[in-house]
Amino acid sequence: MRSVLGMVIGLSITIAGYGTVAAQAPTGPAHLCAFQPKQTEADAPGAPGGPAPDREQTIETLDLLVADLIARLQASDTEVNTLRQVLDLCSGEVSTLLGRRAELLAELGTATDQVSDQQATIDDQGVRIAVLSAALSDSEQALQAAEAIAAQEIDDLNGQLEGLRAEVLQLQQALTDSEATVSERDLEIADLTSRLNQALVRRVEELARYRSEFFGRMRTVLRSRSDIRVVGDRFVFQSEVLFPSGSARLQPSGAEQLAEFADTLLDLAAEFPEEVDWILRVDGHTDERPISTPVFQSNWELSTARALEVVAFLEDSGVPPERLAAAGFGEFQPLDTSGTEEAYSRNRRIELKLDQR
Repeated sequence: MRSVLGMVIGLSITIAGYGTVAAQAPTGPAHLCAFQPKQTEADAPGAPGGPAPDREQTIETLDLLVADLIARLQASDTEVNTLRQVLDLCSGEVSTLLGRRAELLAELGTATDQVSDQQATIDDQGVRIAVLSAALSDSEQALQAAEAIAAQEIDDLNGQLEGLRAEVLQLQQALTDSEATVSERDLEIADLTSRLNQALVRRVEELARYRSEFFGRMRTVLRSRSDIRVVGDRFVFQSEVLFPSGSARLQPSGAEQLAEFADTLLDLAAEFPEEVDWILRVDGHTDERPISTPVFQSNWELSTARALEVVAFLEDSGVPPERLAAAGFGEFQPLDTSGTEEAYSRNRRIELKLDQR
């Protein structure tokens, strides 16, 4: 900007110089000569070459002035072009500065909006802080109230604890007293247990004795029958003795054998003491070959039906029903697993066992 102002000032001085020359020029002799009326040779004073040299000098001076003015005008044109270029540059800079000013104004507007938003956020946070402060104050008041209530409850619990301690002392004393009573009762229970065990042993021994006597008598009764065996504590009747093949209906020969068995059992049972709680268990067994008839769909059904048939016969023969029990085992308790006909015959059986309930 300073260079532009200097050029403008220089141009003004230059123009002012032209004006000075132009103003001074008419005051010289040449002005007088240039603006005087043309004289004729007859009117010229003196000899024929009197005023001619002064006029030529004036013309030369004017020519010099004109040349100088032309040169100065050309220089002025150059300076004007230079000033125009400078002005164009200044115009570009001004446009750039105006664009920058617009950008800065936009940034300022954005910053102002952000400041407004932040101020709104600050205001909201202030409101929230106020709400939280109020809530905190309420919480502190509630906490103080709860602490007061808790302190009162603790005092109450301490009072209750003292009462419980007194009750515990009383209970301990009562427990001490009862322990002595329990010790006495333990002695009585131990004595009763010993006596009960002895009674049970006596009952078992009596049942064993009567069972042994029963087996002895039954052996005497059945000593001539090879198809009825005594195996341990059980009487084993082969199924063919009692039932036809695949049937659960008792045949006459089998009924005779069971009748003898029932008579012997009833004679012996009449001698049993009342405390001997005996029971006769009837177990039915089959061989492993499957069966499927309209009456029996499996060996389970056949073995159970045969056991029930024997129980029904014994009941009809006078054996109390509460002294009887029936069970069917199908083919799953074999005596012989060799798979022969003899093994199948041994496995098809009815077992009678005198037991204690």
